[in-house]
Amino acid sequence: MSFLTEDEERQVVAAITEAENGCHGEIRVRLERHSRPNVLDSAANAFARLKMHKTRLRNGILFFVATEDHRFAVIGDAGINRYVTQDFWDEVTRTVECAFREGRIMEGLIAGINMCGAVLKKHYPVVDGEEDLDELPNDISKEK
Repeated sequence: MSFLTEDEERQVVAAITEAENGCHGEIRVRLERHSRPNVLDSAANAFARLKMHKTRLRNGILFFVATEDHRFAVIGDAGINRYVTQDFWDEVTRTVECAFREGRIMEGLIAGINMCGAVLKKHYPVVDGEEDLDELPNDISKEK
């Protein structure tokens, strides 16, 4: 599945790494060809398959893209949803989808990742003396 070039993938992974730097939080990107009619159902299923609910603070965030169906969803676990409202998720979705419509896939993902990283850093900062654990891989997960 070549949705992003290798260089674009590297830039998205770098954005995830930077967004997670200095905070306790996990961001993943999942690419699949198709989604269920309700893309949030597909995102929730991918969230579970990627074991994103297993993080210590339950603050994982998933960017789910159905590449052939042209659908996108972003979802967060219970820990981050304690701090953000649906308006936040709607704003992230609008930002990403606007860039997608303009053909700027990488830029849209990075903008959304940066928005989520700022929220994670605000609510889950690494405090002096704490270790910044990376509980989940930063790579882009793809349907095989």
